[in-house]
Amino acid sequence: MFKCTQEDVRAAKKFDPAAPCCLMIFLAYPGVIALRRHRFAHKLYNKGFKNLARWISYKTRKKTGIDIHPAAKIGHGVFIDHGMGVVIGETAVVGDHCVLYHGVTLGANTFDKVDRHPKLGNNVIVYANATIIGPIKIGDNSIIAANAVVVKDAPPFSKLKGIPAHRNS
Repeated sequence: MFKCTQEDVRAAKKFDPAAPCCLMIFLAYPGVIALRRHRFAHKLYNKGFKNLARWISYKTRKKTGIDIHPAAKIGHGVFIDHGMGVVIGETAVVGDHCVLYHGVTLGANTFDKVDRHPKLGNNVIVYANATIIGPIKIGDNSIIAANAVVVKDAPPFSKLKGIPAHRNS
């Protein structure tokens, strides 16, 4: 868990040109705080302490404006910039080294108790107010535009014909 937090702080430093020192990122960045608390709640949730995990999730949303279900799986080195209004649903997966901006929703398209949330690959950037709905896959190195509504799978960016991967992580 501590290693993940270190990677999240490094990701904030890398992707936010206005980022101050690492200590301030750790203490004051809502995205880093929400991810740190989520990782703890996720462990509790997986050990069967679901109500306690949901309470931590609720308190985190109240403090940061970021709503992450404790069952959601989130990779290493993730950066949630600004964060207000970010929603990550129960069966969502966020890969390693992803960047999510404010207002992003990884939501469901059904009320049934099934796998119903998006799966983001590694190195995905989702810009402000984008909404990704349903059990779809967003491939590695993909970029989701601001205000986009995505309801179908997106292939990995590096595999699109004639277009190289946009970065290495």
